[in-house]
Amino acid sequence: MAKGVVNSFFPSQVVSDKEKMSEDYGRQIGRAITNEWFDSNSGTTRYRSNQNTFHALRLYARGEQPIQKYKDELSINGDLSYLNLDWKPVPILSKFVDIVVNGIADREFELKAYSQDPYGVSKRTKYLESIIRDKQTEQLNQFAQENFGINLFENPPAKLPDSEEELDLHMQLTYKQGIEIAEEIAIKTILDGNRYDLTKKRLYYDLATLGIAAIKNSFTESEGVVVDYVDPAYLVYSYTEDPYFQDIYYVGEVKFVPLNELKKQFPNLAQEDLERIQQQGSQNYGVWDSNTTNYNNNRDQNVVQILYFNFKTYMNEVYKVKETSTGASKVLLRDDQFDPPVEMLEEQFGKLSRSLEVLYEGVMVLGTDIVLKWELAKNMMRPKSDETKVKMNYSITAPRMYKGRIESLVSRCTGFADMVQLTHLKMQQVLQRMIPDGVYLDADGINEVDLGNGTNYNPQEALNMFFQTGSIIGRSFTQDGDMNPGKVPIQEVPTGSGGSKLQTLITTYNYYLQMIRDVTGLNEARDGSTPDARALVGVQKLAAANSNTATRHILDAGLFLTQETAECLSLRISDILEYHPAKEAFIQKIGGFNVATLDELNDLYIHDFGIVLELMPDEEEKAILENNIQMALSAGLIDLSDAIDIRNVRNLKLANQLLKVRQKKRQERLQAEQQANIQAQSESNIQMQQAAAQSEIQKDQAMFQTKAQLEQLKGQLESQRIQTEVAAKKQLMELEFQYNMQLKGLEVEHAKQKMEDDQDRKDQRVKLQGTQQSQLIDQKKNDLPPVNFESSGNDIIGGGFDLGSFEPK
Repeated sequence: MAKGVVNSFFPSQVVSDKEKMSEDYGRQIGRAITNEWFDSNSGTTRYRSNQNTFHALRLYARGEQPIQKYKDELSINGDLSYLNLDWKPVPILSKFVDIVVNGIADREFELKAYSQDPYGVSKRTKYLESIIRDKQTEQLNQFAQENFGINLFENPPAKLPDSEEELDLHMQLTYKQGIEIAEEIAIKTILDGNRYDLTKKRLYYDLATLGIAAIKNSFTESEGVVVDYVDPAYLVYSYTEDPYFQDIYYVGEVKFVPLNELKKQFPNLAQEDLERIQQQGSQNYGVWDSNTTNYNNNRDQNVVQILYFNFKTYMNEVYKVKETSTGASKVLLRDDQFDPPVEMLEEQFGKLSRSLEVLYEGVMVLGTDIVLKWELAKNMMRPKSDETKVKMNYSITAPRMYKGRIESLVSRCTGFADMVQLTHLKMQQVLQRMIPDGVYLDADGINEVDLGNGTNYNPQEALNMFFQTGSIIGRSFTQDGDMNPGKVPIQEVPTGSGGSKLQTLITTYNYYLQMIRDVTGLNEARDGSTPDARALVGVQKLAAANSNTATRHILDAGLFLTQETAECLSLRISDILEYHPAKEAFIQKIGGFNVATLDELNDLYIHDFGIVLELMPDEEEKAILENNIQMALSAGLIDLSDAIDIRNVRNLKLANQLLKVRQKKRQERLQAEQQANIQAQSESNIQMQQAAAQSEIQKDQAMFQTKAQLEQLKGQLESQRIQTEVAAKKQLMELEFQYNMQLKGLEVEHAKQKMEDDQDRKDQRVKLQGTQQSQLIDQKKNDLPPVNFESSGNDIIGGGFDLGSFEPK
């Protein structure tokens, strides 16, 4: 059983995790919260006091504050029968609240996500190193590309920075990992789906009016990630002096829930449970919210007040480390009561443990002990940098809180607003009692006036003449000749005493109005009510900037809530993508806005992101930047493309840095162009001198060439003459040679013919000798008679005779 802590309503947190999970422990937590906020033993409750204060401040901010105190101030023993005044409050504070809220809500910001996990940092570092390598080897890479067609650059050469300062700007303005873009789109999509732009305006209104604002984020399977506005009047939290509520250990809110909606949220409720909740909630209705007691006639018996709260505590994760038979270690999860003897730990197994912050969610019916829900929160938001910590579902801030007391812009001005209202009522009283100036008419003096037509001057005619013309007829002497004391029969009777009173009240009214401006910092330059025609525009802008500085804490508090919400959404997105079954549906929903992020979203949960809000510059800051740009343009320090790039940078600091870098690059480029022009002019002069010398040389060369050509022409003519003579001689020699060759050929032909004839006769003789030799051999072998080799008288072979008869048989 949980034991109460000394001087505290809350049960001890030094109990087992099992006991913390019990419904009875949750009931004690809920009862402690109700005792701290709703216990009226001291005459009023903390909850009712907050509600009364916040309700009054909201009425002042709307110009609807109660008028009873003004009536008590002007009444005599409660009697108002002699007063006929317009009691409607002057909505003077509404103007100032609207100026602050609308002015701040219009300030735009850009949400930036930076991957700060080791993988993201490594990827950013590798990209940075690749740029440095490209810059160091730029000349070598260009040589390789020009001569061999090989691109050795890892990044586009045109986008390489020229200096370390430009590289720093490039990493901040241009470089963006795909996973970071996916994270930004996911967060913006969730915020847009929850219409956060409207919620943001309500937060700024609460900060200006109440001095505190709160927002809640949660996750449900049916609606996904939900961002809800929380009314500070229904907020409960542990005591803190931190303006950002970082050290609270419980926080919750009271909601008016119809029974049918309660049944939908908790379907396990039986009929008798609902009747019991309705009965007990109805009996205590109005105790917890004092504002509802003013509208008892409109009270709905089917609506009960439910307390939803988060409670932060810790739990112990205990593991048993056991050595297996193979020598490996096996880790087993145990509860926090696992505490074996030391001897057993040393001999058989070991023990590991750590403490984690955890969040419990509870739901309780106010005015009862009925606990509808008490469980360990699902999808707890744990920063990846320290997973032992847990973040609350609620983000709260009160920038001007001291010792638990909250101050707001409106709370500073309520006293002055009351005085403005009283002055306004007094002015009505003075106006009611003021009468116009009168006229004194001396009837006896008029009777002494004779118009000359036999009639006397009557009062009606005298008044008509006076009011129409301003002229008066009178007599210095009476008809008896005596001095007439009523010689001026009509005289004005001034009654201007009320004018001085009215002027005094107007001065008082302006005094308290100026006091409101002084305590809030909203001067005339901020609201533009009474601009001074003699004041310079720059002076008025400076006054408006000072006024913006006076309300800067409201802007910073709103940005804090937005950044906290974005960080919580980032953690919830990681949990959804890693654990939730609706992961694919969520990815498709986000990817519907940007298909390129679909692949990145699949690995989004493994990254840890830092969320930064970059506030867009206001009109004054934009004007200063534009003035710098125009001065740089007029001086020729930047060109139009540089001005366009600078205007597109939304961060004022980075825009000014980019302006300085572009100016420096422009100066370097102009210096390089100037050096190039000087070098080109020098080269041009050298070329002109060379051209003059070359021209003189060419002139001499031309004269020499002319003489040479003339001599050459003479030589050519002589050569042609000789060649003609040689050609003629050559032709004669060739003709003579041809004739000699022909004669020689005839001689050779004759000798050859003679030799051929001699050879033919010799061949015939040899042939005949061979024939005869063959016949002799044949005679000897065959023993034939002698052969006669003499001719038969006819040496010419013919007449059918051939050598066939000489062939062997």
